Amino acid sequence: MSVIKHKEQRVGIFIDAQNLYHSAKNLHHGKVNFAAIVEDALAGRALIRSIAYAITTESGDETSFLDALVKQGIETRTKDLQIFSGGAKKADWDVGLAVDAITMAPKLDTVIILSGDGDFVPLVHYLQMSQGCQVEAVSFGKSSSSKLKEAVDDFFDLDEDPKKYLISAPRPRTRVPKRTPRRTPQKRS
Repeated sequence: MSVIKHKEQRVGIFIDAQNLYHSAKNLHHGKVNFAAIVEDALAGRALIRSIAYAITTESGDETSFLDALVKQGIETRTKDLQIFSGGAKKADWDVGLAVDAITMAPKLDTVIILSGDGDFVPLVHYLQMSQGCQVEAVSFGKSSSSKLKEAVDDFFDLDEDPKKYLISAPRPRTRVPKRTPRRTPQKRS
C-alpha cells in the first residue's frame, strides 16, 4: 500500500515508552533514542503533539529519562507502578494512549503509534475507519505483533538500523595499570 506523507500533514505521535524500552533492552541491550525515532517517523510533516506514556517507580530511577523526553519536546504522561499484595506488578498505559489518540484524531491526518503491541489493533481500525486517519506504527520488528504490522498503513521497523535508534551506553573505563619503568641492571666494575 502506498502511504502519503507531505509537509502539511498534521501528525500526532503516541509513544508506549515501556514497550520500546523493553524491546530495545531485550533485543539489543541498549536504550532507545526517542529523538531520532520521532524525527525519522515524522518525516518532515507537521507535528501537532507527541506524548510519551511512562511508568514511575518509588525509586524514581526514571526521572532523568522523563526530563530528557521533555527537553526533546515530548510531553510525558506518567502513572505509578502498581504492586499487588501477591507481589504481581502492573504497568500499562494502553487505554490512556488509546483514549488520547481517539480524542485528538479529529485534529490529525496521521496517528503514529510508537509500539509493537498488538493490543492497539482495534484502535488502529477505529482511527482508520471512523476518523479517516492514516495510522502508522514504529517499533522493533522482531518484537512487534504481526497483526499490528498488517493493520497499520505503514510500519517503520527500527530493527532495519538499530544502531541509529539506540543510545550507546558509555563503556566503563578500564584502569590501565601504571607501568613502572623497568630497572636495568647496573654493571659493576
